[in-house]
Amino acid sequence: MHGAPEHHCERGELPVDWLESNSWAAWLALALALGAIEAATVDFVFIMLAGGATAGAAAGALGAPFPVQVVAAVAVAAALLVLVRPEMKKRMLASSAQVALGTEAYLGRSGRATTEVTSTGGRVSIGGEEWSARLVEGALPVASGGQVQVVSIDGATAVVAPATTPEDVIGPAS
Repeated sequence: MHGAPEHHCERGELPVDWLESNSWAAWLALALALGAIEAATVDFVFIMLAGGATAGAAAGALGAPFPVQVVAAVAVAAALLVLVRPEMKKRMLASSAQVALGTEAYLGRSGRATTEVTSTGGRVSIGGEEWSARLVEGALPVASGGQVQVVSIDGATAVVAPATTPEDVIGPAS
């Protein structure tokens, strides 16, 4: 009678024997897979689990029995999830302040009139970029070289107001 053929690894070992003596490699492969998943999610969960799998790999490389490897992996992963992840999330959220994009980025910025600016038109330089501009309703014209502040963007036109400086309010120093 012939049973199912036995599959042998190198040196005549059965695959299960190889895995038992090289469990660190399986843990390391798991850590790498979890790290790759973390790169796609960026939620700091899978990287903490990868840290646990790395602890399992270390325990396996040191010759610990498989149940000890599992306990090491779970303990380290749990500690990382509870102690490290919240701080990492807090720091990441604190450093990612809202950034204004597009025309919103110009609101409130100062600029300089490159021609006279009136309620019907003119040109201003804002952050080194030349814009067509017009004054907000009711504002007095701004001479070339005068300071303006962006109130809104209407298509490709910056709607500006004369900039108010302390000198404008108080008058020139005597």
